Amino acid sequence: MGITVCPVTPGFAAEIGDIDLSQPVSAADFAAIQQAFWKYSVLIFPGQNLAPEQHLAFGAMFGPIENERTLDPKATPTRYTGAFSDISNLTADGKIWGESSRQRMYKAGNKLWHTDSSFKFLPSLCSLLYSTMIAPIGGHTEFADQRAAYDALPAAMKKKLDGLVVEHWIATSRRRSGFSEFTEEEKKRLPPVPQMLVRTIPQNGRKSLYVASHAGPVYGMSDAEGRALIDGLIAHVTQRQFVYTHRWRANELIMWDNRCTMHRGTDFDDLRWVRDMRRVTVSDVANSCEQEGVPLPAEAAAQRSALAAH
Repeated sequence: MGITVCPVTPGFAAEIGDIDLSQPVSAADFAAIQQAFWKYSVLIFPGQNLAPEQHLAFGAMFGPIENERTLDPKATPTRYTGAFSDISNLTADGKIWGESSRQRMYKAGNKLWHTDSSFKFLPSLCSLLYSTMIAPIGGHTEFADQRAAYDALPAAMKKKLDGLVVEHWIATSRRRSGFSEFTEEEKKRLPPVPQMLVRTIPQNGRKSLYVASHAGPVYGMSDAEGRALIDGLIAHVTQRQFVYTHRWRANELIMWDNRCTMHRGTDFDDLRWVRDMRRVTVSDVANSCEQEGVPLPAEAAAQRSALAAH
């Protein structure tokens, strides 16, 4: 018997049953999971009991795992390094963080609509987030379908967006949420990068918007015009008809396609309740501009050359 696919909507988000991810996944089951993923973009696997190595092994079936964390672990120690991101409200010693802790201030940006690692020159293909303990109230995750949002745009807007390149930078989103205290090492390691505003998903041929709170200036536009365009597109993508809100259960894995979705965490009493999750992030095959065959803007290409020289 193969996996069971239970769609949340006809084309976005689905629950996957009759699979135990703590065991080796057969080629047939993995092929079925892949087909469901390319169609629905968000997959929910309830009732999973995953050790870290099992979580990692399943993620690695989709591609290379990101191993570089955004924050400098020397400045902000966490419980995980390397392959795992600590998506919790816990300090390195397992206690609930303080009200003004650096980790809490930085992660406030996760409440903004975003897509993981679009601020890296090699962005992410997908993320896989596993829950071990959830807050009894709040702490949901909302997902927005950027493919359906693109399809709903007027033809004139689609034409306007064609070929546009946007600068993505982690500092853009974090400044909007009140965090600006990046170390010199973090600033050097995470400069702004170019990404397409519209991209094509190779596995299904669908076009998708690629916007996020990390998105800043649009190359070839004034700052004001570019900001208005990005903000307007984010407002469009996050209309209720494009959004799925997930209420977490313990021992649940959710994976999503970072190329064509946005997500955000919702509030909970993070100074009272423990919300304990870990994430594995899979790298994409190349920068989105390269995948679309669009040359980097001259200033972005010059920046890449300068970084490579160092």
